[in-house]
Amino acid sequence: MPDTGKGTVLRIEHASIHDGEGIQTVVFLKGCPLHCAWCSTPEGLGPQPLTTAAGKTYGRIMDADELMKEIEKDEVFFFHSGGGVTLSGGEALAQPEFVAEIFKRCHYLGIRTTLESSLHAAPEAIELVLPHLDLLYADVKHMDSGRHEEWTGLDNELILANIRAVSGHPRPPALIIRMPVVPSVNDDDENLRSLARFCLSLPGLKGVELLPYHRLGVAMYRELGRDYPLHAIKTPSREHMEAKAKVVRSVAPDLDVAIR
Repeated sequence: MPDTGKGTVLRIEHASIHDGEGIQTVVFLKGCPLHCAWCSTPEGLGPQPLTTAAGKTYGRIMDADELMKEIEKDEVFFFHSGGGVTLSGGEALAQPEFVAEIFKRCHYLGIRTTLESSLHAAPEAIELVLPHLDLLYADVKHMDSGRHEEWTGLDNELILANIRAVSGHPRPPALIIRMPVVPSVNDDDENLRSLARFCLSLPGLKGVELLPYHRLGVAMYRELGRDYPLHAIKTPSREHMEAKAKVVRSVAPDLDVAIR
């Protein structure tokens, strides 16, 4: 197969059980149009490899052949577990040609493909990837466009439009909506009811996952010499998460709502 370009990879995680079905190889790509206040990978926001003041570099340029060699190391685990490859970010769709090429090669080998994305991308970029995509986790940060812009730097209109378009596509991937639950930011009941109503409008939606906010990126902000903007916010308890899932189910009782 010809090489169709290179991509900027932040890191590769082997044998993950949290980013798709079965055992996954998760490839985090660099570059993201959003700047979420709670971002856990600030080193992945820029499109190019980042070298810190201490001399540590995050990210490297890889071509499709190099990345596929890494992915193929785990083939035996994919086939025994029903797993495959997940491309995440940053925002993977910031590099759509590279994503499409990797997923195309994975399908050629019979490897299942999963994408984690905010879907803040040009529709043409999404169309490039869809023929080679089995499962899509679409992240919705906030249902209110103004609040979305306040906390991520951009409004949500393109994101919601793209989710609707993918859901209504003639050959859609399996679709799961994810929302990070960030106390005092997006965990009010009206936002969750709005999420539920939006989900009800999506034909063939597989389910919703609520992800508790965590503080895993704090050390990286410190390493990069940046202030962490949500230092006063704590990780929500399991009871809090269950209460928020109940709000979603009150509007959409037949919707599969999971807490991750």
